[in-house]
Amino acid sequence: MFDFTSSKLLILGIVALLVIGPKDLPALLRTIGKYVGIIKRQAAEFRAQFDEAMRESELAELRKSVESIQQEAETAVQDAQSSVESHLAEARQGVDEAIADPKPAVNSESYEHPAELGSDAGKSASESARGLNGSSHPADAAAVAASEAVDGAAASPQPANRESEKSGA
Repeated sequence: MFDFTSSKLLILGIVALLVIGPKDLPALLRTIGKYVGIIKRQAAEFRAQFDEAMRESELAELRKSVESIQQEAETAVQDAQSSVESHLAEARQGVDEAIADPKPAVNSESYEHPAELGSDAGKSASESARGLNGSSHPADAAAVAASEAVDGAAASPQPANRESEKSGA
């Protein structure tokens, strides 16, 4: 603001010494120093108040942003909660409909492949299903015979001879 160089200060000091005189110059410099100190303290206080006001405005902006984020989070949670509740209500309705109107389940024994209906009209569903290995591929003859033997053994219960099992024979 003011350009004070050493030569200008020297000229100012010489003029003040001539105008004021050597007797009153030290008192004048003390008074000037006192007022400069008061001005500096007031400037520092003003700057501190200004900085405090800036911090408060920044805090107010920060509070507003935090509140807006909080409101956004609350609306997101509420939207998610309503979405979950609607999905649960749909699932409950589906379960209630399924309980109220049960449909027969399709199992492998009662299901006949459409291609087999014409060719295996005389066979039962279990006989035609045994001829396939889970898809449209025919099973090998040994596996079909083994499954028929197991089915036959399970269908006709035989009395167990427990004495021969205990003796190890």
